[in-house]
Amino acid sequence: MPELARFFGIIIRMYVEPGVPHHVPHFHVYYQNHAAVYSIDPIERISGELPRRQQRLVEAWAELHQGELRESWERLQAGQAPHKIAPLH
Repeated sequence: MPELARFFGIIIRMYVEPGVPHHVPHFHVYYQNHAAVYSIDPIERISGELPRRQQRLVEAWAELHQGELRESWERLQAGQAPHKIAPLH
């Protein structure tokens, strides 16, 4: 699963399963023992749980990079590798 960004212990990944259509563009978030999935448009958690602070960081990061997330999603759907996205500092 390609890693798009890593910041403050949070890992953002995105992947596509060949032959399995994903109807909602999304990305996966991992933090310690927590995992969540966020839709790209709109930016919202669709499954899983994160601690409140990490949830806010992920949502802020995703809002800043929403266009890049869409582009990475489209690249994966076309069989191409996504680009890395700048982390929060």
